[in-house]
Amino acid sequence: MSEDADDSPRLALIGDEFPEMTVNTTHGELTLPDEYEDEWFVLFSHPGDFTPVCTTEFVGFEQRREQFEEMGVNLIGLSVDRVHSHLKWTEWIDDELDVEIGFPIIADEGGSVGERLGMIQPNAGTSTVRAVFIVDDTGTIRTILYYPAEVGRNLDEVLRAVEALQFSDAEGVATPADWPNNDMFGDKVLLPPPGTEADADARLEEAEEKGYDARDWWFTLKDR
Repeated sequence: MSEDADDSPRLALIGDEFPEMTVNTTHGELTLPDEYEDEWFVLFSHPGDFTPVCTTEFVGFEQRREQFEEMGVNLIGLSVDRVHSHLKWTEWIDDELDVEIGFPIIADEGGSVGERLGMIQPNAGTSTVRAVFIVDDTGTIRTILYYPAEVGRNLDEVLRAVEALQFSDAEGVATPADWPNNDMFGDKVLLPPPGTEADADARLEEAEEKGYDARDWWFTLKDR
């Protein structure tokens, strides 16, 4: 491996602290993650302004912005377009679709932010792919999602992921597939599996005492 490769920054991963960076946006210069200190934020990239799928996504994020804010979550977009392009694009969205984009959009000219976060990928050209980073109130990356340019994101899934993360943090539980609307278990949540034989025995006793739905020592559900 070359020296340059050794010196190149490692891509941010789940569980990492969000890397410090100063960015130029439609709301002015911002420093991340400090701008959202003690708050959650969702950073999402799009391949380019004035493109149809990206336009539907930005409209969708804006339409759900109040729901994100009710959960204490800030939204911030990103692409390699310049600020004036972002401004003209959001002006078009307002004029033609009657939706005013209220969150900032990063102008990542040169792609340095996108490269650092893995949003610019070798087989996807020089534009950013559809990436989503969910960052918690400690500045820790909790979820990363990638979509190709031709597939629009499921924005309700981003909301669901935030809700699940926040509930898991607060209650010390895990959430089943499709929570809170799992086909078999509804909005029940899962207790962390015991780590020892003694804890496994205690779990079954605890489940009986508290009325938990214990299918086995390692698979125990309780009401939300």
